[in-house]
Amino acid sequence: MRKLFLLFIVVLLAACAKPAPLPPTHAIDVSWRYDQVAPNFHLTDFTGKPRQLSDFRGKVVVLFFGFTHCPEICPTTMSDLSRALKQLGADADKVQVLFITIDPERDTADVLAKYVPYFNPSFIGLRGDAQATADAAKVFAVSYEKHEEKNGGYTMDHTDSQYLVGKDGRTVLMSPYGQRTDWLVGDLRVLLNQ
Repeated sequence: MRKLFLLFIVVLLAACAKPAPLPPTHAIDVSWRYDQVAPNFHLTDFTGKPRQLSDFRGKVVVLFFGFTHCPEICPTTMSDLSRALKQLGADADKVQVLFITIDPERDTADVLAKYVPYFNPSFIGLRGDAQATADAAKVFAVSYEKHEEKNGGYTMDHTDSQYLVGKDGRTVLMSPYGQRTDWLVGDLRVLLNQ
């Protein structure tokens, strides 16, 4: 009987250590990529302030890697995120959208300061040098590549997903490009209620 009681206590303690499973989401749970907490990054916002993911602990964070010269995916995604925050109403204050440029060569602090808040004044644009950008992208398995164009300019191919990070930094969901806004809002609500 004593052994059975000890086994019950061990099972109970083990259950307490595991986070409760998420309710179903439309986004893909990629938390398994990280040990306990989503990895950090070290970038700078458009005011020159150093920022890291952990600065936003306590809020649900939406990360999107893109560039300001993007013709379709980036402005569409930023518009979708703005609509999603409007649909959240008062809960929008508990969500922080971070736009991380993959094109620091052209996306200066001044360019980000004009581009990112255009979609929503609460959105923050982040940048780093080539290495800091690569490091931040790597931890979220974001790929990007510069492609020269015939006119002498260039464009960037990049992963078009958004990453939703829970308030405690543990849950990371990957939301695909073009996901319905109401689905995105639902996923954000799941993380807000976690």
